[in-house]
Amino acid sequence: MFSLYRFSIPLVVAVLGLALVAGITAQQFLTGWFLRDVELRSELIFNSVEPAVRRQAADSDEAGLGRTFDGISRDERVLAIGLCDAAGRMVAASRNWPGETICREDKPAAGTERRGAVYERRQLSSGPVLIAGFPLAIDPTRNWRLMVLHDMGFASSRTTAALTTLVAFVGLLIALGVLITVAVTRVTLTTWSRAIVQSLDPRTRSRPEADIAPELRPVVREVRQTLRDIDIGRMRGSPIRVAWTPTTLQEVIHDELPGSEVIVVSNREPYIHDRDGDRIIVRRPASGLVTALEPIIRATRGVWIAHGSGSADRETVNASDRVAVPPEDPAYTLRRVWLTEEEENGYYYRFSNEGLWPLCHIAFVRPQFRREDWEIYRAVNQRFADTIVAEAKSKNPIVFVQDYHFALLPRMIRQRLPEATVITFWHIPWPNAEVFSICPWREEILDGLLGSSILGFHTRFHVNNFIESVDRFMESHIDRELSTISTGGENTLVNAYPISIEWPPRALLGLPTVGDCRRRLRERLGLGPDVKIGVGVERFDYTKGIPDRLRAVGILLERHPEWIGRFVFVQVAAPTRAKLEAYRGLQDEAIAVAETINARYARDGWKPIELIVRHHEPDEVLELFRAADFCVVTSLHDGMNLVAKEFVASREDDRGVLVLSTFAGASRELLEALLVNPYDMDTLAETLVRALSMPEEEQRDRMRLMRELVRDNNVYAWAGSMLLEAARMRKRREVQSHFGATRWGTAP
Repeated sequence: MFSLYRFSIPLVVAVLGLALVAGITAQQFLTGWFLRDVELRSELIFNSVEPAVRRQAADSDEAGLGRTFDGISRDERVLAIGLCDAAGRMVAASRNWPGETICREDKPAAGTERRGAVYERRQLSSGPVLIAGFPLAIDPTRNWRLMVLHDMGFASSRTTAALTTLVAFVGLLIALGVLITVAVTRVTLTTWSRAIVQSLDPRTRSRPEADIAPELRPVVREVRQTLRDIDIGRMRGSPIRVAWTPTTLQEVIHDELPGSEVIVVSNREPYIHDRDGDRIIVRRPASGLVTALEPIIRATRGVWIAHGSGSADRETVNASDRVAVPPEDPAYTLRRVWLTEEEENGYYYRFSNEGLWPLCHIAFVRPQFRREDWEIYRAVNQRFADTIVAEAKSKNPIVFVQDYHFALLPRMIRQRLPEATVITFWHIPWPNAEVFSICPWREEILDGLLGSSILGFHTRFHVNNFIESVDRFMESHIDRELSTISTGGENTLVNAYPISIEWPPRALLGLPTVGDCRRRLRERLGLGPDVKIGVGVERFDYTKGIPDRLRAVGILLERHPEWIGRFVFVQVAAPTRAKLEAYRGLQDEAIAVAETINARYARDGWKPIELIVRHHEPDEVLELFRAADFCVVTSLHDGMNLVAKEFVASREDDRGVLVLSTFAGASRELLEALLVNPYDMDTLAETLVRALSMPEEEQRDRMRLMRELVRDNNVYAWAGSMLLEAARMRKRREVQSHFGATRWGTAP
């Protein structure tokens, strides 16, 4: 309909303009034509009656003149005829001669003269007339005039009839012209659109330009160049080439996504208000996620939606459950969502952490799936979706959805905000299709995630597992080359975006030197300067492999007794999810293993394992890393594991050894670490010995390479790469929206 108006309105206006000019011209032509015709008729009348009138006038036969004139004026067009003398007196006239004085005006000023005759149009009381005055010499002394009056009313009526016919004809031409033009235009545009879309399809984009219709070549050439520019921009956005910082992220928002609205959704809040006696304190959880996304949401003054879990959270929000953060310099809005204890237990503790967490980590803890937990999980997801829609100020916001707590949320957002760009990041591993099939609601979870525009995982391996799961359980079209999945006309880009940490870590500022950190830790533990120190820092989670790691220390001491008294392993473990039996059992098991090993090898105030069960602040953790000779990360399965990268970032002295599980996503990047199978405790023990014995030169070479990678692929690069993908999608959609739906037509 829009194209009909776009083409038809200018055409109608142009044709009407031409019709107006043609109408005026036609009216002038017809009027002149009728005048000339009447003038000729007047001349014919004069020529035909001249001899008789001359004779009758010479004989002063007024009665004869009257009869002659009455006979002529019977013609319906002849109004009257009369004879005027030189003094302007009427000599004789037909009976219908008008009352107006005509004879006195010998040569009207407005008249025209042709071959001695004078013609004048005049408006009389009876209507418009043409007065024709012919000189008539009766004798040498009497030069009279024969006056012939024609009624011109017929000319006006004929002109009106002719113009009416002309207007009707032009109107018909306009209607036919509009219909034909619109039809031809639509057919042409459709043909062009199909041809251009085919020329842009990556599978045929290399087709020679000679195969494209000549009239389309300039357009196709221009669009291809635009798409190439977008791709080049994407390549330039590679984290390998760009020093990613918070400022870089803000520049991406400003340059690539100007005016965009950003909404972040996560289970955990970026700021928690807790009550401490009579006062309220603000806690900022140590989270790489907050570090990465806060510069984006600050730049856009967006909204962060999260579960309000602090003991004083309700006291600090307004009537709309909003609070401006950060407290010291408010830049965006934190929107809190409240959950009952039953909802938190069902959605978070049970379905998310007793079901999805062990399912995805394959840590040999049986996933627990209960229908009542699933219903609560779905209801909580719907509540967050409703909150997002309520907070959205535009129809196409950018929504960052974080983690496995919100698997259904992307689809729920897509249904309410179809033009939104939904970026979902799955922070834990994705199992293979056979393991994932354990979940009773596997199709619903896959469909929920495929509501995303961009779905990110830490590693390509997890991406492949997800695609295989979709391939097995969903009806879809999968483009493995482009890593896209199409379901129901919608497309999702599934890709690997390895998360990282900020560079340099903020907690390093003001931290003592490496030497001071080593001295202070030794003083706290009562260790001599020659005692080597290994560290492990995790939550008490069964996926981290803490008991196996401690058993490997026991094996090391058993097989290499020369290290007894010369080596201490410091394991920091923060209690977590204590409501769940599996976590309580793990903590008890780890404590028992440490006590057993210490009881066997401790001597003279020395013990091989220091198990510290409490939460450590970021500066305490980094101090441990800087003081250690090696760090052990032996996750049984992990999406990424940022402990490994934090250890690397803390070692500004280019020293230290990283022992890293091959089942942690970080092992795909930190290839200079000592990679190990955490289930093989004998090999793990030997790897610890190798770490204890590694020369400083080798440590330096390995650490430098790892530090370069963590520096370049920092957490800002992680967020920036997804933002650039979102910007590319939006630009591509804008370009292709002009040429009809394509493979990205309904995509984000």
